[in-house]
Amino acid sequence: MKSIHCLGLATIATIALAGCDTTTTELHFVTPTEPVDREIVEDLGRLLTNESEIDVDFTPSALSEQAALDALSSGDADIALVSNDLPFRTDVATIMPLYPTVLHVGHFGADVETFGPEMLRDKSIFAGTEGSASRYVFERIAHRLHLRPDEYRFVESSEERPDLVVVFSPISPERLDEVRDALQDYPEFQLISMGAPEDIGRGTLVDAALLMNPNFRPFVIPVGTYGASTSEPVLTVAVDKMLVARRDLPSASVYYLVNEILRLRPAMSALRPGLLESLSEDFDVSRSKYIVHAGAQAYLQRDAPSIYERYSGIAEVVATVVLGLVSAIFGGMRLYKMRRKNLIDTFYVRAIALQRGIGERTSDEDRQRIAGEIRELQTQAFDLLVDEKLAADESFRIFITLSNDVLRQLDDPGSARPVSDA
Repeated sequence: MKSIHCLGLATIATIALAGCDTTTTELHFVTPTEPVDREIVEDLGRLLTNESEIDVDFTPSALSEQAALDALSSGDADIALVSNDLPFRTDVATIMPLYPTVLHVGHFGADVETFGPEMLRDKSIFAGTEGSASRYVFERIAHRLHLRPDEYRFVESSEERPDLVVVFSPISPERLDEVRDALQDYPEFQLISMGAPEDIGRGTLVDAALLMNPNFRPFVIPVGTYGASTSEPVLTVAVDKMLVARRDLPSASVYYLVNEILRLRPAMSALRPGLLESLSEDFDVSRSKYIVHAGAQAYLQRDAPSIYERYSGIAEVVATVVLGLVSAIFGGMRLYKMRRKNLIDTFYVRAIALQRGIGERTSDEDRQRIAGEIRELQTQAFDLLVDEKLAADESFRIFITLSNDVLRQLDDPGSARPVSDA
């Protein structure tokens, strides 16, 4: 008995320890090349590692956004932060939008009246690093303006004082201070607007950009955001920075990652004020360039009714309709049978009335008349049977038996009156 008791205690302890054990999810993040993105991703990684059961590590070298997607495809990384403006790939899936980045197009020197080929030809361009969304967007603009790659040249840093700057960058209080400080050395730098704010929806340049890029949305940089560089409102476009994953990353891992990021959102907002304010539990992935990861989709549909709940109302209506139809059918059958019964009853009544008129003193002429009426009743009954207005049921057989009895009684004048007449 004592050994059994000890065994039971050991079993309970094992179960308790197993219940307390938690599995750590290990995720391999891509290190971005852009300093701003790299700092944000590193902050997020530290928070996840310290405040959740997710262990985050990073690629040893920084990768451009195109290279980051290649790393996901090859399985060298699990998660990457990329712009939602890169080409579609079947081996990459969207987790969630993290924060918006705004397209900044600026130049040094004289004012630019129009945005066209003459503004770019034979100019030095800073459009981020090779493989970045900024470089990708600029190359598309140059292609649409029919500029060859040898008609402009890229520089690798804005400190080289390029003729044109084309970069996607987030706007936050922390970033504004950094940019304002940097622009103090370049008082002639001006941002180029794609039009006036009221031009949105009037078929202007910004509407063309939105038409060709559904993942973009219009954005207005207010006056004074960057000091003298924004002496007027600047109309431009914004696109989201997305957390993406390799498509075969387990759904449970992605679901848990999304849940933990949203739980840690206040801590991230404290580290990066104004950057993640738009991130909510019902985040929008409708503009995503990639398919939505099954784990992210499961999180978005976490409160959606199950198949049973979704169709239970329909099932109840269908059941009610079917029950009503069955009841109506049975009711109709009962009514139909009742009408048939009422019809055969008229033959009963007439046959019995004729039978009661037969007696020992009934003349032969009356007997022939009654026999004729009985046969006429039988003929009518068989006609109605053929027309399916009467059923060949027990009531019909009783009537035929009754009418035949009456005919036999008419043929035997001395027969006794039937029991039914007693």
